[in-house]
Amino acid sequence: MSSPVKIIETENATLPLGHYAQATQHGGTIYVSGQLGRLPNMSDEEAGGIEVQTRRCLENVLAIIEAAGSSADRLLKVNIFIADIEQWPAVNKVYAEMLGEHKPARIVVPTPLLHYGALLEIDAIAAE
Repeated sequence: MSSPVKIIETENATLPLGHYAQATQHGGTIYVSGQLGRLPNMSDEEAGGIEVQTRRCLENVLAIIEAAGSSADRLLKVNIFIADIEQWPAVNKVYAEMLGEHKPARIVVPTPLLHYGALLEIDAIAAE
């Protein structure tokens, strides 16, 4: 019999605003839900630009996988949805700074609109 799906939740990352878990864990793999760089009640000034939102997204992802017993060097796949592909160089710079030498598989998807006016959304898969 397979082990049950474990729900991962930490107060060190933005808590879900809908009917979803921050992450689920099963069979040695952690699946992190999409993380935004802003909250619905933030002004544009509070939300910050693309660099601030990128850092906030990745901090959330890392806090969630750490709560599940993993770490940045165990990231397997990262999906980045970006509202303005012209801002990709700034996102990639923050991403490289935060992950250092570790280079998980990754996709970058330009998308016209993200929830709450966020500039990007990041989800991830990590090994335990």
